Amino acid sequence: MMYRAAVFDLDGTLLNTLADLTDSGNELLASFGRPPHTEQEFRYFVGNGWRKLMERLLPGEPPERIDEALSRYRAIYEKCLTGKTKPYDGILDMLTALRARGVRLAVCTNKHISAAEALIQKYFPAGLLDAVEGDRPGVPRKPDPAHVRILLEKLGVTPEETVYLGDSGVDMQTAKNAGVLPVGVLWGFREKDELLENGAKVLLLHPSELLGKVDFWKKEGR
Repeated sequence: MMYRAAVFDLDGTLLNTLADLTDSGNELLASFGRPPHTEQEFRYFVGNGWRKLMERLLPGEPPERIDEALSRYRAIYEKCLTGKTKPYDGILDMLTALRARGVRLAVCTNKHISAAEALIQKYFPAGLLDAVEGDRPGVPRKPDPAHVRILLEKLGVTPEETVYLGDSGVDMQTAKNAGVLPVGVLWGFREKDELLENGAKVLLLHPSELLGKVDFWKKEGR
């Protein structure tokens, strides 16, 4: 199969956002009188959307307090969205090489859509990515395949022509649910065993390995 499109998770796949997520989460916890957590702990808190993050940080709090926490967290995170965040080594080279072949590129994340779009605008050249889907009302979060299916329609490709790259079990489940090729990345927030247990068919140690392990279509003349 010659793949014509690549969809990427954002946090832990394209961008290392862990330090800013940890700082924001700990500032929120302090405002609730709760103790902080380490970056290692935050690796397992994030990945299922902001509301689930609040529930994990503040176990036992009633829904109205979770709503309050979510509002506070959005304001806190917006202040340090790009403080320590940066693309992983080799990401821009990988995306540029795929674009040069004519491969369609998109992002699918459980991060709120406004934050995702702000990060993409900050760290990636205009026009490099064709589309982005993030958490927004009316569309279920990953591992539901709804966002990926929306992207496939936008990109004009079939599931069989598409790969999905992510760093977590949720990402691999999402890929399987959408019928696309699950590619696990080992530079992100989770471990190899989690990726394999959730269906990864290809594993990458570095972004430079992608074109050697997955056959992508190349537009004639490029």
